[in-house]
Amino acid sequence: MRLRRTTTLITLLALATGLGAVASAPAGAAPSTVDRAGAVVWTDSGPVRGVIAADHRRFQGIPYAAPPVGELRWRSPRPPATWTTPRDATQPGNRCAQLPGAGTPPSVEEDCLYLNVTTPRFARHRPVLVWLHGGGFVAGSGSEYDARRLAVTGDVVVVTINYRLGVFGIFGHPGLAGSGTFGMEDQQAALRWVKRNAAAFGGDPRRVTLVGQSAGAMAACAHLTSPRAAGLFDRLIVQSGPCALNWPVNGLWPGAPAGSPFTAVADVEAIGAEVARNNSCEDPATALACLRQVPAETLLNDEFAAALPGPAFGGRVLPLDPPVALAQGRFHKVPVLIGNNIDEGRLFAGLLWEHPITSEQYRATLDESFGPQAGRVAARYRERVYGTPALAWATVLTDRVWACTTRRTQELLAARVPTYAYEFADRDAPAFTEFPADFPPGAHHSAELAYLFEDVAGFAPELSPDQQRLSARITQYWAAFAATGRPDVRDAPSWPRYRAGARTPYTQSLAPGRGGIGPVDTGATHRCGFWAEVSGTAGTGP
Repeated sequence: MRLRRTTTLITLLALATGLGAVASAPAGAAPSTVDRAGAVVWTDSGPVRGVIAADHRRFQGIPYAAPPVGELRWRSPRPPATWTTPRDATQPGNRCAQLPGAGTPPSVEEDCLYLNVTTPRFARHRPVLVWLHGGGFVAGSGSEYDARRLAVTGDVVVVTINYRLGVFGIFGHPGLAGSGTFGMEDQQAALRWVKRNAAAFGGDPRRVTLVGQSAGAMAACAHLTSPRAAGLFDRLIVQSGPCALNWPVNGLWPGAPAGSPFTAVADVEAIGAEVARNNSCEDPATALACLRQVPAETLLNDEFAAALPGPAFGGRVLPLDPPVALAQGRFHKVPVLIGNNIDEGRLFAGLLWEHPITSEQYRATLDESFGPQAGRVAARYRERVYGTPALAWATVLTDRVWACTTRRTQELLAARVPTYAYEFADRDAPAFTEFPADFPPGAHHSAELAYLFEDVAGFAPELSPDQQRLSARITQYWAAFAATGRPDVRDAPSWPRYRAGARTPYTQSLAPGRGGIGPVDTGATHRCGFWAEVSGTAGTGP
């Protein structure tokens, strides 16, 4: 059984961390209850009153499911209660229960299944983007992402959601329906809400794009292969969380075992049984009832609950491990835009390893991670080429863990659906946190978020003029893809499809300045042929 501690991952991955003038009421609603200025919109559960600004409208804290508390803890999401008078939607809902990380506050709230809608001021039949936040499946919230820039510049409706995290979203136990997938079920419930309610906010329910970053991207990949997600989205954007992601020993933090984001349901249930024993709920007949009485704070700090991995496969929500399903062609045939950042691994090597990394430590790490292949890796990633052992190791992580598994995923997708590949490459991008003085962060994991969102958990950097232009262009590409399934933007560099099996399949480099947007050969840049040989596959195994 694979047990993977996630307490370090909490801190690490959390670092990443349309409407008309008059809203329409649903059939049967009294027209007089609709605010002519558009501050009130009717959902299928009841009216909500948001905020109108000069260029956008925002509705926060809208419940899309009943609070999963008490007897509803570790159950599939249920419909929310209905209401008849306008509900205040000017403040976000509770953040889902989580430990503190990267400066974001902790939460013990289980009543947290809320979403937020941001639209252009005058939107009608606009594409809809549904955002799945990152945070290692243990941290983050939809309200941390200020979507005004994305909505206004892209002329799209943006929905950001909360979903159950950690022990509340991934918990499993023998005999528990939905083991390991409650967070995924929340996301699917939110997508169903969007399909039912998008039109009331000026969105087009026939053009829903699911987009996620980091853990959110991994979840998006999972939904691509989930039978229960059929028809819930029309396109997919995957940012730095490819379906085929996996890592060798030390691939995430020092001492981390080899692994991948998804775990067999039996393993999740075995960990859940340990959680039950640790909380004096050993009797299988009453274990779940007993555990539903345990305070949220106790479960958050449970040593076995901290070992819960990502979502589980082998059940009704996720029958197959996503990379296996992809390889077998068992996924929803929708267009996909997918990519990574050119220095992805620098977040991991820069923040989780003690600095400076010595030459001896670098070589010992390679030995632990790659065994008899370590010499070959050392010869390809020489310290003197990168300046320091730390930067050499960061490049190993970028190439082996992120870039080449992204390329492998692109190959699998492009064989069956329209696929568009990118690489975010602004090496002067603002850093979300402080890096070691001798360790430039580059285009690290999560660096692209500042180019889509005005503010992420209080991080609102000032972009240079060139970076502002790049931000606008990325937003336009994402919005065009959401609108048509193709990132075609007038007066912008063209973006051809990725062709599986091509000698140099097209990948769009996204960098600021003249010539910053154009083709790049990620297979050559990141030595993916070499890593296929070292791994024994094309980036599909540790």
